[in-house]
Amino acid sequence: MKKVHCSPIQPGKIIGLPVVGGNLEDISSQIIWLAKQSQKGFVCVANVHMLVEARKDMRLRKVLDQAGLVTSDGMPLVWALKIQGNKHAKRVAGPDLVLELCKKAQKENIPVYFFGSSRETINALEVAIGMRFPNLLVVGYESPSELPQCPRVDFDVLARLRRSGAKIIFVGLGCPKQEYWMYAYSPYLSAQLVGVGAAFDFIAGTLKRAPLWMQKSGLEWFYRLCSEPRRLWRRYLTTNSLFIWYYLIERLGLKK
Repeated sequence: MKKVHCSPIQPGKIIGLPVVGGNLEDISSQIIWLAKQSQKGFVCVANVHMLVEARKDMRLRKVLDQAGLVTSDGMPLVWALKIQGNKHAKRVAGPDLVLELCKKAQKENIPVYFFGSSRETINALEVAIGMRFPNLLVVGYESPSELPQCPRVDFDVLARLRRSGAKIIFVGLGCPKQEYWMYAYSPYLSAQLVGVGAAFDFIAGTLKRAPLWMQKSGLEWFYRLCSEPRRLWRRYLTTNSLFIWYYLIERLGLKK
């Protein structure tokens, strides 16, 4: 898949995986431009967990390599890009990207579709989006039935998405399921698929985001850990440690 980059969005690599630097305005504008051209493609909103999983799993690594954009949703990734000399690198968090794209899509009359999460969250999301963006052209809200880790194309789902005419499809299935889903469906849809993890929950209000100072200082992971310790403690302990290890190896040139 052809990658399109425009200054100041600069491609880089972190632990051997592609990540672009840029701010919310630049990245959202690029996605909007691609959507208006009916370009096929998908966007991965990456954090430490996603990169570590991709480093361990060649299938996920292949998906990230094929993505049109892999953005940095996590201050450790921003810091790594800045160390590489990318002065324009900024954090592009999933919830912020969804809201910015909705704002621009409303202005440009671009149809959008929300796919993922639970029925409760999707219902709350529909209310929240309707209140924030009353003129946004939303052509679908869908909470899918339980999907396997590596979903195959469901042609009933594909038919609904194609009939909807959506040009931006927000996918909230969690990593790595949403990345595999986008990789499978993207070739059949003339739209930009944007994987945004738990963004639906944050926008709907079913989960609370960390205070802004924690987001900016790279401590949002700690806030989420305190909010969901039983679910997240093992992930953060393992992935954060592995990320530091992989990054040190890369910086010291001990292993490609």
